[in-house]
Amino acid sequence: MNNLHHNRHKVLAGALGALFFSAPLLVFAQDGNREGEWPSYAADSGSTKYTSLSQIDETNFAELEIAWRWKSIDADLNLGELVEGGDDINFGRLQATPLMVDGVLYMLTALNQVAAMDAASGTMLWSHDPQVYLSGPSMSPLGFHHRGVAYWGDGEQSRILLATNDGYITSLDADTGSVDENFAGGRIDMTDGIPRAQRDVMDWQGAQPVGSVSPPVVVGDTLVVQQITSNRPHFKERPPTWIRGYDIPTGELKWTFHGIPQQGEFGVETWQEESWRYTGNGGVWTQMSADLELGYIYLPMEAPTNDFYGGHRPGDNLFTQSLVALDADTGERVWHFQMVHHGIWDYDTPAAPNLMDITVDGREIKAIAQVTKQGFTYVFDRATGVPVWPIIEREVPPSTIPGERASPTQPFPTKPPAFAPQGLTIDDLIDFTPELRAEAIEILNAYTYGPIFTPPTLPRDDGHRGTILRPGAGGGANWPGAGIDPKVGVLFIPSADNPTVPFMGTLAPGETNFNYYRLANQGVRGPQGLPLLKPPYATITAIDMNDGEILWQVANGDGSARVENNPAVEGVDLPPLGGGGRHPVLVTSTLLIHAQNTSDGPKLIARDKSNGQELASIDLPANASAAPMSFSVDDKQFIALSVSGQPAPELVVYALP
Repeated sequence: MNNLHHNRHKVLAGALGALFFSAPLLVFAQDGNREGEWPSYAADSGSTKYTSLSQIDETNFAELEIAWRWKSIDADLNLGELVEGGDDINFGRLQATPLMVDGVLYMLTALNQVAAMDAASGTMLWSHDPQVYLSGPSMSPLGFHHRGVAYWGDGEQSRILLATNDGYITSLDADTGSVDENFAGGRIDMTDGIPRAQRDVMDWQGAQPVGSVSPPVVVGDTLVVQQITSNRPHFKERPPTWIRGYDIPTGELKWTFHGIPQQGEFGVETWQEESWRYTGNGGVWTQMSADLELGYIYLPMEAPTNDFYGGHRPGDNLFTQSLVALDADTGERVWHFQMVHHGIWDYDTPAAPNLMDITVDGREIKAIAQVTKQGFTYVFDRATGVPVWPIIEREVPPSTIPGERASPTQPFPTKPPAFAPQGLTIDDLIDFTPELRAEAIEILNAYTYGPIFTPPTLPRDDGHRGTILRPGAGGGANWPGAGIDPKVGVLFIPSADNPTVPFMGTLAPGETNFNYYRLANQGVRGPQGLPLLKPPYATITAIDMNDGEILWQVANGDGSARVENNPAVEGVDLPPLGGGGRHPVLVTSTLLIHAQNTSDGPKLIARDKSNGQELASIDLPANASAAPMSFSVDDKQFIALSVSGQPAPELVVYALP
């Protein structure tokens, strides 16, 4: 096992990288979906979000029509009779992207119901209801939602695998939807053996179950499952969100990886004052990726408990906010890289990393690219963990909050350039008119601001309101992640510029044992109700990963109703505003496709992959809520996308006439 640990305060690459890359590599491509199928959440285990299908192109995209649509079966549940308070349960967040295998489409609802449909017609074949609503509130702090299921087959049998919001893992027969009783008796309790994850006890010590909101990953016969837990109650004793591997035929637990190392384990010394004993969270809540040839699973790790104050957990806090590679069969760590030391900005690693094969200075590299909330793309050799380009530790501002011991440095990639604006200066303020700029400067004076990794500050009686984080806690990038074109080695990243201010304070005695806590995550209101900063507010960036340079960056959408309709800018010639939002991308052999918010309603957009130009669009029936995917049946290409709606959200499937 290669226990490559990247020491801080060093330039990471250079001569060391040359040693690893001097030998010829056997390169396996990450090619997206094959034969028109979509067997993984992001097309393949490498999270490419790419399809080689080409029937839909720039000449006919605008002709797309709805082939069929499917209303979420959550609407058919009589929740008011099934559970106390059921009428108040919200099932409108249909975030799942379906899978398509052998002509069958597998979809997941907000309430974690699985539905199998004929992919050509949408005819329901079977459904399964895990009854997560009976467990009360979702384990996600954001309510009931889920992004998908996983598929496994060995040529003789096939399974749909689901990890639910309320903390159970179920294996279903892909043909019938019946529960596989050979899978540990039909259902596995994810809370089993997790400290402070008691299912029936929620008290001040932080005992609370864990669950999942993202699809597990299949590597051979191993199912890798991640966990999430609520951010409440406000105590440092939280359940750790460990990552686990299960044997798919039997449901046997094969291994557990402790994202927060336990006594005697590698990295435990980075949890000073034995803070590993009680700190929780610190696992993976988002999607994961895998290299099936290497047999590695890649974990984009989240922050530890209390996103914005770490006085109770001194040290670098491995393996939080890291990219970790494990042997999927054994759970042994192969390599890791921590992208945020001692996180106090809520910069979770928010999305599955993208696996891609690139050529850098004549070297063929099996690479992995991790986009982040902080707007960086960290790029490594996915077999060894060696950075493709140097990553340098740089000094960052110290914290002024009592008891906080912020890391003196953070890792900065030298390539590629940041895809999102980082840090804040007066030059970044809105300047549509001199009056608006003057008011923006006055507003800014009430805050602490500066370069990226400027720590949170406490509000004061003199009117100081805290620190503006840019990117904000919601990121540059977030769970929509990125997509790639494996044929040319280009990475496409949807991102947002939405600064936030953690309102730091304390709670009444008995309500917390943190010295400080983020009481609210505030936006920053600019002059006359406008944004504080210059546009664009959402962008899409293409990076040529063979040379580590930005190929193009465009505003996602020209307009923003919030800006365009404001009387303060009447008569002003506005630049492209990027009001289209941050929606996941679909990469095809011919187009870059994504949803967009517009003043004329939601649309599905097709772009030229070479320059980002919008080529065509179609109207969507409602706002997009998930990542699009594409598949083909009988030589006919389809594009499917989940949308919000009343009385129920829908999966909408498009095809050419």
